[in-house]
Amino acid sequence: MEILRTEEVTKIYGNSENKIKALDGVNLSIKRGEFISIVGPSGSGKSTLLHMIGGVDRPTSGKIFIENSDISNYSSKEMALFRRRKVGLIYQFYNLIPNLSIEHNIKLPLILDKRKIDEEKFNKLVDKLGIKSKLNSFPSELSGGQQQRVAVARSLIYNPAIVLADEPTGNLDRENSKEIIEILKYYNKKLNQTILIITHDENIALKTDRIITIVDGKIRGDELNE
Repeated sequence: MEILRTEEVTKIYGNSENKIKALDGVNLSIKRGEFISIVGPSGSGKSTLLHMIGGVDRPTSGKIFIENSDISNYSSKEMALFRRRKVGLIYQFYNLIPNLSIEHNIKLPLILDKRKIDEEKFNKLVDKLGIKSKLNSFPSELSGGQQQRVAVARSLIYNPAIVLADEPTGNLDRENSKEIIEILKYYNKKLNQTILIITHDENIALKTDRIITIVDGKIRGDELNE
């Protein structure tokens, strides 16, 4: 079942002589439960595509469908709700709120949306991620690997339609990188969670089920990883 589709998505920054085409007519279809990596050289448009799909930015032209809804025409209010309810975002530098405890950082999306917190699910999630003993700590008291686990928990707590991870291991050592990818793979298989990862690391790309290559704003490769 298709969960994401893009149709001729183009993104242009600047104008006249300073015009930069970051995405050039991208067509993409992703099924629910796929675990996908997006690779390509720096400046190829990988992060731009992720930002379009996640509602962080809007395409200059083209359409983006998430669960059959075209988000490219959403109002600012609709887009804010979409980001809060449908997309889990994981960044290279964690983006945790420094003056909130780990517990509140994880629960924040649900609190902002005034949704009831499933404490049983929360406890299972932090236990699986190995951060149960850190719930009363603050981000600055955690290692990079632990902070990224918190970011993963925050992205999964509200059952998003899709998880988007932008270089989630780019700031971690090899051992922590391996653990983060294994955790994402676990939730992909256990919950049928759709996950897209942007990465420069070939070893990480090879852990995913499908590898999409972007060059100069265009999809140049799309292959299943046997």
